[in-house]
Amino acid sequence: MNLSVDPFILELLPEFIESWISDMGNYKTLLETKNSTDLYRLAHTLKGSCFQFGLNEIAELGVELQGVAKAEDFEKAATYEAKLNEKFLEVKNYLDEQGIK
Repeated sequence: MNLSVDPFILELLPEFIESWISDMGNYKTLLETKNSTDLYRLAHTLKGSCFQFGLNEIAELGVELQGVAKAEDFEKAATYEAKLNEKFLEVKNYLDEQGIK
């Protein structure tokens, strides 16, 4: 994790993480419906927004997922769900430990 020290960014980060945790609830639907366009869009947004917050590991997963979505490899895309959820929970727990709410 390479979190920003900018107080404004840190203030927004908990809500950002909660929003992504919630949004990940739709991930299975994208896989079930084989919606590569929206999966690519999710991955692209994930990449860009996470890089801005210094969540480089998650952003890199977004980069990888873009390629997977473009290839329409839904079997491989399914493996990213747990990885992403785990990383978001890791950040959430870190923020809680640091008292950033």
